[in-house]
Amino acid sequence: MALAQPGTVIRRHCELTQATILIIDDDPAVRNSLKFALEVEGFAVRAYSTGAELLCEVDIPDSGCLVVDYKLPEMNGLDLLCELRKRNIDLPAILMTTHPNPAVRNRAALAGVPLIEKPLLSDTLFQGIRAAFGQFAARQ
Repeated sequence: MALAQPGTVIRRHCELTQATILIIDDDPAVRNSLKFALEVEGFAVRAYSTGAELLCEVDIPDSGCLVVDYKLPEMNGLDLLCELRKRNIDLPAILMTTHPNPAVRNRAALAGVPLIEKPLLSDTLFQGIRAAFGQFAARQ
């Protein structure tokens, strides 16, 4: 087995690095730690603090995954996903929230969006992202 040259970044998930993960979370600590952790795993990541910030983005990638917090200022994460779908942005999505009530769970299920509860203590988010990328690849 050949060793990488010093200074070379080895990507463990090279097949996933072509797509971009878009994180939307208003908590800077959560947003920054998720961005860091996902980049360490080899993903390309963009982070946004509000749904409005993402909706103003002129260059949303064609392939990737949305990781959206439910509780956002101005609009919740499911409303943001609904608006993105109206704009024909059909990236797979994962919804994150703390203590989801039955209505949120039901609405996420009806939208076909997996829900992951905070705090993110296991690799459930990474598994969800990989599944979302697989779902996206199957549609192509």
